Amino acid sequence: MPKMKTHKASAKRFRVTRNGKVMRAKGSVSHHRMKKRGRTKRMIDETSAAAPSDAKRIKRILVGS
Repeated sequence: MPKMKTHKASAKRFRVTRNGKVMRAKGSVSHHRMKKRGRTKRMIDETSAAAPSDAKRIKRILVGS
């Protein structure tokens, strides 16, 4: 059976922590940034954990990394 390739688009968007959690970036980053409050902008910059239902699928895609 051939090796499974890493899905490169997903590899740029997600990362897996040492504990196996899948981390993702939040949306609404660049659109209308000036009118957002400072707190909102700081919250957007943080990464958050992906939903457990999606994490299994994302890990399978990121096999190569």
